Parts: sequence; structure tokens; C-alpha cells
Amino acid sequence: MAAIVLSFREALEAVLIIGIVLGYLAKAGEMHRARSVWAGVVAACAVSVALSLLLFSAGAEMEGQAEALFEGATMLLAAIVLTWMIFWMQSHSGDIKNQVAQRLHSAPGDAHRWGLFSLAFLSVIREGIELSLFLTAAMFTSSPLQTALGAVIGIGGATIVGWAVFSGTRRLDVQRFFSISGLVLLIFAAGLVGSGLAEMHEAGILPAIVAHVWSTRHILSEQSTIGALFKALLGYSDSPSLLQVLGYAAYAAVTLTVITMRQQALTVRRQSPKLP
Repeated sequence: MAAIVLSFREALEAVLIIGIVLGYLAKAGEMHRARSVWAGVVAACAVSVALSLLLFSAGAEMEGQAEALFEGATMLLAAIVLTWMIFWMQSHSGDIKNQVAQRLHSAPGDAHRWGLFSLAFLSVIREGIELSLFLTAAMFTSSPLQTALGAVIGIGGATIVGWAVFSGTRRLDVQRFFSISGLVLLIFAAGLVGSGLAEMHEAGILPAIVAHVWSTRHILSEQSTIGALFKALLGYSDSPSLLQVLGYAAYAAVTLTVITMRQQALTVRRQSPKLP
């Protein structure tokens, strides 16, 4: 499930940008330039897949302390990037179309072809690199097959939604969507922080402080189907250490506070009258 949510959100952002570019070309009567756009998309997808395979193979070859350190570092790095992405989309989700239009106008003439290629490539590769990191982190709490299947479902769903939006059959409130999904991903990122800290303890880098704060194993084991789902989505642990609990709670509290403050500031800024 985590792979589906992550893949859907990351892919949807890229699909929306590519859709805006293609829509711009259609209105300008320059659809023959779409080849440059699709070339950029294909190249970015190839690099993203190669990076995913590289990260997977690197993790698969490690054992013991090195494996725990790699998994912990990947989870914490994924949480950092995920947090940055949530903050970035909170500030820019309402103005994606204008930003893309400005970039399209900045490369006239023959340079337009390479401008279109680079815009498509950079838009997709950014999401692809982030998604590769997120899926690698998610894979540590679920099986590779489940992660790969979730990625396919998420990317497929984003493609369908993007097509529906640009074919005129649906209207998507981009800002509201990314606001809601940002809160969902915040919970997932908090789980990554907790799980990453647990791996760092296993690698001997950080102390557990208290080995087991509580145990819910007799109620819901993380080895059960539902427990495994909660572990993948929420970072659930049936016997967490104090290090995990403090890391999870501190991250969730600080990030949610910052998001709320930023949202209030953005609301005030948008409601303030603009000076002539």
C-alpha cells in the first residue's frame, strides 16, 4: 500500500507537468515537437529504473551490521527527501502551470527542442530518483514483489488520472490533492524515521534508551498480514524501543507544526491585497 501511495503521488506530479507541456504544444499547433518531450520522458524513465535496480542490488549484497546501516540510512534519507517534497509542494502546487509555461517560453527557436527535452527529462527524473529512494526504503518493510506491484499500480493509476484530467472528463484540484496526500505521506515519513532509527540501533550506531517500551505482539503482531501492512504504512512496531517512539513522535509533532504554520502564512499571503 505504501508503494502505491508513493508511486501514485510522484508519478502524478510528473504526469501533470508532461500533460501541461503537451497541452501547450497542442494549442500552439506544434505537436510535431512532442517527440522531444517523449524522448525526455523515456530517457528519464530508463535512468530511474537503472537507479532502482542499483539501489536494490546494493542492499541485497549486504549482511549483518552493514545491511542494517544501509537500510537505516536509506530510510532516514528517504524521510528527509519526503519531508522536503511535502514542503515544496505545499508552496508550489497552486502555481505549477504558470511555472511550466514560463520555462516553455524561455527557449525559442531551435533551442526549443532541447528545452522541451530537458524540461520533460528533469521533471520525470526528479520524481524518478525520489521514487527510487522511497521504494527502496519501503521495500525494507515489505517484499520486493509487493513493492514492485504497488509501484506499477500507483504509476498506472496516476497515468489514468492524468489522462482523465487533460481529456476534460475530470477536474483535479491539484493544491487540495497535494495538501491531503502530503499529510498521508507525513505519517509514512514518521514511520520511516522510527524504523530507520531502529535499524541504526541494530547497527550499533544509536542506543535504544529503553529496549521495549510496550508490547502489542499478543494483540497485533507485525508479522501478521494486518501488522505487516501497518508496518509498511505507519512504521508500526509491536515492541518499539524508546528511541523509535521518541523519533516517531518528535518528527510527527515538529513537521506537522511547521506545515500548519507554513499553511497559515501562505493563506495570509494569498489573501493580502497586492500593491499596484
